[in-house]
Amino acid sequence: MPVDQKQLTDREKELANELQAVKDRLRTCKKQVAMVMDLNKCIGCQLCSMACKTLWTQIEGREYMWWNKVNTQPGKGSPKDWERMGGGYKVLFGGKVRDPVRGQLPTRTDFGDNWKFNFEEVFASKAGGKHLVASNPDGSAPNWAMNWDEDQGGGKYPNAFYFYLPRICNHCSYPACVDACPRNALYKRDSDGAVVVDQERCKGYRFCLEACPYKVIYFNFIKKTSMKCIFCYPRLEEKVANACARQCTGRVRFVGFLDDKAGIIHKLVNVWKVALPLHPEYGTEPNVYYVPPLSPPALDEQGRIDPQKERIPMAYLRFLFGPEVEGALRTLKQELEKVRKGGKSELMEILIAREWKAMFGPFAADPAQLQRAPSKG
Repeated sequence: MPVDQKQLTDREKELANELQAVKDRLRTCKKQVAMVMDLNKCIGCQLCSMACKTLWTQIEGREYMWWNKVNTQPGKGSPKDWERMGGGYKVLFGGKVRDPVRGQLPTRTDFGDNWKFNFEEVFASKAGGKHLVASNPDGSAPNWAMNWDEDQGGGKYPNAFYFYLPRICNHCSYPACVDACPRNALYKRDSDGAVVVDQERCKGYRFCLEACPYKVIYFNFIKKTSMKCIFCYPRLEEKVANACARQCTGRVRFVGFLDDKAGIIHKLVNVWKVALPLHPEYGTEPNVYYVPPLSPPALDEQGRIDPQKERIPMAYLRFLFGPEVEGALRTLKQELEKVRKGGKSELMEILIAREWKAMFGPFAADPAQLQRAPSKG
């Protein structure tokens, strides 16, 4: 809760102002990198997840972590029911005041633990004698995982529906995790705005996990520190796009600097206004944006198309992306119809992404062509 300045002594006010100044400095960056994901192109193949897993989360204690994940919507996501766990801010007085909201601390099993399998038992048994069984490290049966409810979705026959929602850390302009950390271990990198954790300063209090409304921070139970997506900043420093973006077979992800007015990110977010943040009501001002999914038409009981009704409820899309989603979808439909009639559309050309390197702005370098540092081994 914001401190009531009237109840503080002069020294307490001075300390409160000093603390606020430190947090403001930790949130400051010269440039802000951002990502836009086109949900109309995501096929849920999880190649982005595997690229991230292979590169970043095979180290001891990270085995259960998925810094990149693809959830099925509607769904409970990962960690389970994360949208009900709270965190972020209440934005007051037209954005002048951000009142922190203390959220729930997700458990390891909420994320989905690092499962063990009875491989030796199966391989040593006679044909058909045993089958693979998963278990949590403590021997209990799993009851959730990163994609536990994959492809289930919502709605009722004949109008069932679902779509895929890739998620990473949003590298927010107002990251609640930064405000929550008493050690000042979280901060935004000055050169690109990526939110990272100083592993030397982190003492594992996990207030950051409570504060993050997107619940994308994990706790390493071996290292006793918090860990998360770092937006592949070592790659960015070499002008290479994120692993999840380069690995995406559907050309879903656009990467660049939000403040580059000639770049694709700025055009999608600020000019065409079809790229929207996830749950803007959390008050963190995310820098990962989504082009919302166009809905197929609904069917009546005889299976006939009803062009006046859409299968994905608008109320659900407003829940995810806020009230701006209606205008974004209207623009997408207008530009799509223009092209169908033989016209041209800058927006549709951007989203089609005919040349994949153009999707990554200044980060189009080929990692295979980089000069490798000599091995220390």
